[in-house]
Amino acid sequence: MRVIRNVELDLRRFRSRVMVITGFILAGFLLLALRLFYLQIIRYDELNEKAESNRTAIVPIVPNRGVIMDRNGIVVATNYSAYTLEITASRVVEPLDELIEKLSTVIEIQPRDKRRFKKQREESKSFESVPIRNRLTDEEVARFAAQRYRFPGVEIRARLFRNYPYNQLASHVIGYIGRINQAEKAKIEESDDAGNYRGTEYIGKLGVEQSYESQLHGITGVQEMETSAGGRAVRRLNSSQSVPGNSVVLSIDIKLQKLVEDLYGNRRGALVALDPKTGEVLAFVSKPTFDPNLFVDGIDSDNWQALNESPDKPLLNRALRGTYPPGSTYKPFMALAALQTGKRNEKYQIADPGFFMFGNHRFRDDKEGGHGTVDMHKSIVESCDTYYYTLARDMGVDLMHEQMKPLGFGQITGIDIMGESRGVLPSTEWKRTTYKKPEQQRWYSGETISLGIGQGYNNFTMLQLAHATGTLANNGLKMKPHLVKEVVDIETKVATQIAKEPVGQLPLLAENLEIIKKALIDVNIVGTSASSFVGAPYVSAGKTGTAQVFTVKQNEKYNASQIDERLRDHALYMAFAPADDPKVALAMVVENAGFGAQNAAPIARRVFDFVILGQYPSQEDIDAVSKGQATRPIGKPRLVANVAWPPKSSENSAQEAEARADAKAEAKATAKADARDAKLANAKAPASAASSVKPAASAASASR
Repeated sequence: MRVIRNVELDLRRFRSRVMVITGFILAGFLLLALRLFYLQIIRYDELNEKAESNRTAIVPIVPNRGVIMDRNGIVVATNYSAYTLEITASRVVEPLDELIEKLSTVIEIQPRDKRRFKKQREESKSFESVPIRNRLTDEEVARFAAQRYRFPGVEIRARLFRNYPYNQLASHVIGYIGRINQAEKAKIEESDDAGNYRGTEYIGKLGVEQSYESQLHGITGVQEMETSAGGRAVRRLNSSQSVPGNSVVLSIDIKLQKLVEDLYGNRRGALVALDPKTGEVLAFVSKPTFDPNLFVDGIDSDNWQALNESPDKPLLNRALRGTYPPGSTYKPFMALAALQTGKRNEKYQIADPGFFMFGNHRFRDDKEGGHGTVDMHKSIVESCDTYYYTLARDMGVDLMHEQMKPLGFGQITGIDIMGESRGVLPSTEWKRTTYKKPEQQRWYSGETISLGIGQGYNNFTMLQLAHATGTLANNGLKMKPHLVKEVVDIETKVATQIAKEPVGQLPLLAENLEIIKKALIDVNIVGTSASSFVGAPYVSAGKTGTAQVFTVKQNEKYNASQIDERLRDHALYMAFAPADDPKVALAMVVENAGFGAQNAAPIARRVFDFVILGQYPSQEDIDAVSKGQATRPIGKPRLVANVAWPPKSSENSAQEAEARADAKAEAKATAKADARDAKLANAKAPASAASSVKPAASAASASR
């Protein structure tokens, strides 16, 4: 059968198919061109950035933390280099527990190291490197380097660690640094300084380390590194170097600080010594202290338990947060208030029978049988309680509050470290707002009487008492106390002085100030603390105090030998010297030590000799005072300039830190590959131990 084809129809069909196919091909190429245009032109910047990020890594360069020095340039907080063994969990190819066990066959890893690693890992992200061992020896570094191929995700890094070369000395002033916790991280992220903390793992937790964090931290740099497919750095493309933190210079004289801490011995207490004309704090002592170096690697459970559960509360900053009844050290301020308000004049006299009756209650004087006829001068020199019982009755609690508040009692001084306690300066309003039950809110007249001798509800810090003493010595001019003298710029070396800020001039009459000062001078010449100042070539002014810890019943007598040591009276003292041109004012307490004349005033005498005469007591004298066995100085004093430094107790620590630094320097010379990691170093410490210490409502309270 013959088939006749329509050639023209076939050609038309063929051409149609070719056109359709051509259309599809052209559309495909058009779409491809549009896609390329979109990727290469429109999204070029975005995709180029992503491409660059795939082959480069932006690494923050954490700055070296600034050093802290005393007023004479002695470094009290610094950094040292050391190697760490670190694990990055996201790069580990086997279970962590198994990996750590294998590591233990190469590098010694203690149970405490494992516990610290576990805690830090819980607080970190999976891609972050977490130390499993710190401060590796050169031998350990070499041993691991030879077997590094066995441990993917494990690296040796060089880091800087914070070092406190004098161990427990001035630990409450200096403070320490710790690992940034979640609350602090959230706060940083919300701040304008978030970028400056990229890569930073540690932050100031206490004392000057905390309060001057912005100065000490420095400025974080950035390093752009080209990386291989495996993520290993190949070469550095670009960098912006970090700027180390500034140096912070304390107003503290570390030699004086060491002397006072030694004079306290094993006793508890606090002392604040300051320059009344500038507000610079010369010594800021809280005993007992603690060693901040314990926190550098993360404190172990045994040491933490010992510190946190100790009945002596070494983590409590007693000078800043411990509150105490001021006892008889309150009397000069009460007398000044009486003169200012007209409630008393210098010549006003009372007959002291040895007690004061108010209603049916007998308020006893310290001297059985009384002091006889007593005027204001004698009331201070001999510390007559009865005089101030009657004065408190006549003034009333609210007038006392009105007069004492401007002096700083029960107020925040504004010192430049955090955590200051306000204490209690009672008033009728204070009691109404403090207590919930109506019967507790009422102020009873009998409660006023004991306030006159610094007992009852009165509870103040030694910082407040020293501040008030400095104001009195400075003729009513209040200066804001501060622990930092200046901040030195790390690049320009220019020192910025901390402003000597006057808080205000109190309207104290010169004649009234003169009356009080004359009495305080006689306290140290013929009064309760005279024995401590025998032979002093300068004239000082002061007032001893003894504060009750518990109330003695009316029909009982206080007998220190028959009660628990922690229930015995506190010894207090406030003073300034030289009396005519004060260079130092101080306040102090020795807990449960008894009479201030025997246990507090002798320490003050040595402080004055140090500041005014440049004398350092003999070791024999220091040992005797630390046990409450000396008033006047014994032995031959030394010149402060001739006292060896560093002290023997801290010399070994300093030498060890130096040895670690030398060892690191030698190892670094043969480990150039780790140089980048060294720039990423930062100081290491645990989360704040002090955060677990509750604010002290009162270190002691009493009324009588």
